[in-house]
This record gives sequence, structure tokens and C-alpha cells, in this order.
Amino acid sequence: MLLGRIVETSVALAATAARGKKVALLGTTLRELAPDERAIGARYLAGEQPHKTGIGYGLVREVAAAVPAAGAATLELAEVDARLAAVVPLVGPGSAGARKDAFGALLARATAAEQQWLCELLVGGLRQGAEASMVVDAVAKATGVPVADVRRAHMLAGDVGAVAAAALADGAPGVARFGLTLFRPILPMLAQTADDAPAALATFGGEAAALELKLDGFRVQLHKDGDVVRAFSRGLNDVSQTVPEAIAAVRALPARRLVLDGEAIALFADGRPRPFQDTMARFGRRGDAAAGDPAATPLSLALFDALLVDDDTLLARPASERFGILGALAPGLAVPRLVTADADEAAAFYADAVGRGHEGVMAKALDAPYEAGSRGAAWLKIKRVHRLDLVVLAAEWGSGRRRGWLSNLWMGARDGDRFVMLGKTFKGMTDAVLAWQTAALLAREIDRDGHVVHVRPELVAEFAFNDVQRSSRYPGGVALRLARLVRYRDDKTAASADTLATVRALTPGTESKLSSLGTTDPE
Repeated sequence: MLLGRIVETSVALAATAARGKKVALLGTTLRELAPDERAIGARYLAGEQPHKTGIGYGLVREVAAAVPAAGAATLELAEVDARLAAVVPLVGPGSAGARKDAFGALLARATAAEQQWLCELLVGGLRQGAEASMVVDAVAKATGVPVADVRRAHMLAGDVGAVAAAALADGAPGVARFGLTLFRPILPMLAQTADDAPAALATFGGEAAALELKLDGFRVQLHKDGDVVRAFSRGLNDVSQTVPEAIAAVRALPARRLVLDGEAIALFADGRPRPFQDTMARFGRRGDAAAGDPAATPLSLALFDALLVDDDTLLARPASERFGILGALAPGLAVPRLVTADADEAAAFYADAVGRGHEGVMAKALDAPYEAGSRGAAWLKIKRVHRLDLVVLAAEWGSGRRRGWLSNLWMGARDGDRFVMLGKTFKGMTDAVLAWQTAALLAREIDRDGHVVHVRPELVAEFAFNDVQRSSRYPGGVALRLARLVRYRDDKTAASADTLATVRALTPGTESKLSSLGTTDPE
């Protein structure tokens, strides 16, 4: 199949609103794939780039501006994937130039539409309104395999391409081959949100639930077979080299075979969490080598679920059983947990967690199985949120379904008679907001730099965010982490926006009058 067919489907997906029609479009294209293209095509249709190429936004922008498009579509899908895979080993001296040359050679073979699609895919900007879950539904529709079975296989495999290839080749028997296998990580179970701890209990119908610390660390899934222990990230990448402390801790556990879910986190000596950046400093950009010094920033392991112990697969067991097994297996590593149905006790547990510097708590239904890859209501996260009124300094033109709208906002705080940038966000915007802000920002345009429109610092907006982190990128030395737009403040002027001093006071783990209960964004 030509890459152009995938691009054509992507464009059609972005222009289609109804989920059923999107699934039908995906199913049609999936059926057209040759056997050796099915895994590749499914991943690309889901907007996934499976290779860690090291090709970032700067390189993409530079090469795309310099390489003319091909006049006709000739690139085969398998060739594109092979060329991108060949970039992965390019490391060390001269690798930047080699990546540039390889990417330039690929773009030279692509049409204008294919160039744009490839660039958006590589920088994570392919917003076509379809992702892995929709491709999974399309696989079910294309093969006649029950959608629940395909979803379960995807949860266990963590790879929409592998599942699509198996289903398209062998139908239900192919899908049934996927199970919990040591050293093949599965997608982690995810959480929805709740406003506060009592509200979370109410969601569970007033029944007792497990409340545990929500640690702002690095999610790890640990697999053990005898003395062999490996760790995998939330993205299912092998990060064993980066977490030797976790590897050693799990190797010492008495069980012979294990699959455990947990969090690696850097703590101060008193047990309070260090800034999230300190934890992430231990992880290399490409996830294949330790970046930080374990002696300078040791990581602690906190386990919160057991998925396999020796010969017992626990995924279908209720959470209460899994938690009990984990507590007996690794009492010193299990995350602190309270089981209660009392709203006051739940609120006090949350307040204590936040007071100790953690970002909130998790509330988990005791009768729920472990639903790999699912963001269901059985897990709820309650996180502290900061809110600030900041000035919009610039915005970037959107891509995919946001094409034609100014989307990525540059946020700024007052610092004397100037405004200091604190980061960017494209989250929290409905189509109506995108349309309004595009018109409002263009009316205040003062300059353009490529895809960036700079504006007069007049519009004030309320932004919610998790915390403030150190940043060498911005002149104020700080940036907002996980920010989203809440609303525009037409009742405020730029002169009344929050100051840089206020932002700097919101250090990680510090309560302030700007904090409130809630959550800001997906995990």
C-alpha cells in the first residue's frame, strides 16, 4: 500500500465527526493492507509512531522548509517504516547530521500531503480524531471478532499493530493468543477524575473504597522470573537500566514469578516527594540509558497492584484480593492505603497526603478487576490544582482537525512592566473557544514568526496546572506543568494578571491560597 492511502484516510478522519463513520473509514483501509503491512498500517492509522527516531520539532521544521515535495506518490508504507526504523540506531558523534540526512531523503520522496502528515506524526501533532481505541473497534468490525475480545487483546498486548495483524490474519483464534506473558508489558490501568475524596466515595455508591497516595513519579511495571527482573514504562518501553533500585527491590521478593504495577519516585530524607523534575532527571530522553546519578538522586519504589504472582494471574481478581496479596508479598513496598466508606476519613486522608507534599490521592473500587489500558470509573484520581490568571502572549497555528485555528497558547505572568513567558498549552479548548480566540488574537496581532502569531498582551485567561517546575527555557526560570485553559477573563485587564513572584511561590508540594481540590488533565 502507498503511504498516500494512509494519508488520505487520515485527512478523511479529521473531516469526519461521527465515531461510527470514522470506524468505517478505518475498517475499509485496514482490509486493504497486505499481510506484511497490517501491523504498520494499524499503528499509523492510530497516529502512533512506533520508532524512537530522535527527530524533534526543530529538525522537522528545518528539513521540511528546505526539501521540495515530490510530484507523485511513490512511497510504500513498508518502506517508510523501514526508513524511520533505520534512524533509531543513529546515536553519538555525527548522529544529528545523519538523522537530518535520513529524514531529508525520506521527505524528498513524499508528496506535499505526505510530507505534512509525516512531520505531524513525528512531532506528535497528528490530530485526526482517531487513536488506538478507535482502530481496535475498526479491527473488530473488519474481522467480525467481538469487540470486547479485540479490546482485551489490545490491553494485554499494548500494541494495536500486533493485535490488528493477528485478527486480520486469523480472526478470533489470533486474538485469543494474547495473554499476560512475562516480559511482554501490558497497558496500565488508568483513572478518571473526582472533585474530592467524599465525591469519589459517592461515585462508588457509598461503599468502602481503597484510598492511597497519588505519587507524582514515574509509572513502572515490573516483571520477574527468578533472578531476571525488568522494568517497563507506562509507554511499555524497557527502562530497566534507569531504575536499579526497583530492580533490586523486586528481585529480593520471595515470589518466583511476578508482574507488579507501581511508581518510582525521588524522595527527600523526610519522605516528602522531591520535585517531579528530580525524578525524571533519572530517565534518559530516549529511555534507553540512565541520565541521572542514582547516588545523587536515589529512587524509591512504591507498589500499588499485583497482576501475577507465581502461577496465579490476578487480573480478573477483585482489587481487595490483589491488594491483600500485594500487602502480604511486599509489605515494605506497598503504597500507603486506607480502606474506608467514611467521607470525613477520606477527606482527612486527602488533606494529610497533600500536606505531606503529594499531589493527591487515588480512590479505587474494591470489587474491580485490573482493566489494562482502560480509563474506567473503578479508579478515580483527586489532585490538587493551582489556578492563575495569565496573559496570552502569542499562539501557534493548529494542525490536524485544528488546522485554521490558533491553538497553542503562550502564557505569561506580570513582572514589573513586562510579561514573562511560563510555557504553552493547547488543552481545555472547545471548537467554540478555538474559533473565538483565533479571531480575538488575530485582532491583536503585532508580529509573525513562522507558525507563531505574536499579539498585544491584552487578553487575560485563567489557567489550571499541577505545579511549577524549574526551566532554563524561559527567562523567569520557571514553567507551569500540565497546564490547561479554564476560561477567558473579560473582567480582568493585563495589569491585574498574576505576577511572576506569585508563580515562583508555588513550589512543588507547597499549599497556597491558589490551590483547590480537583484535577487538571489526563494522567
